[in-house]
Amino acid sequence: MITPADFARMLAHASADADNHVYAEGDEESLRFTTQSSPDEYLITQDEKDSKPTPAMMPTKRVKARPSTFASLDAQDLPVVREYSAGGLIFDQAGRVAIIARHSRSGHLEWCLPKGHIEKGETPEETAVREVHEETGILGEVVDSIATIDYWFTGTSQRVHKLVHHFVLKQIGGTLSVEGDPDHEAEDAIWVNFDDLDSVLSYPNERKIAWLYARKHKKQT
Repeated sequence: MITPADFARMLAHASADADNHVYAEGDEESLRFTTQSSPDEYLITQDEKDSKPTPAMMPTKRVKARPSTFASLDAQDLPVVREYSAGGLIFDQAGRVAIIARHSRSGHLEWCLPKGHIEKGETPEETAVREVHEETGILGEVVDSIATIDYWFTGTSQRVHKLVHHFVLKQIGGTLSVEGDPDHEAEDAIWVNFDDLDSVLSYPNERKIAWLYARKHKKQT
């Protein structure tokens, strides 16, 4: 026989059990955790708890809270400078193109087209001739223009808007060498068959330059 005291104890135990859950009794599909759970623990369903884990069920890696700042927004506060360069495709009589190896800003050795900054008083065409000669040793003559690459990059103290004019040049003298590069940026220079440029050039934009030239002159790449 249940006495009034027994009934009171039963009510007390039921109330304590209820305090340990945050979901309604019988609601098996609710997300649940105990009051002792850390806020950083993952929530799971009852079905997930009773079944074997699968890749789809595994929680994604939790990312710790970070300051709500974005590099692209922060960079907008930096001063903007514009840089202009010129260079391009220099061909020999056999239809080969001279390219150079230089280290990128990250330190990787990459193959690219010869080019450099436009000096005060120079036209882009004059810069292309000078830079090609300095970086490859080949004296060229501009015979056509191709396109201008336009891109942005962010340094430590400024944002740079870079424009690089690309031309077609034919060899009229010189021999292949990097010894005349005053900045010593060119590590090596080689002749490459035009058809091989797409697999040799490191930069997608420069491969696009070769593609544009090929389309204009109906060549293969």
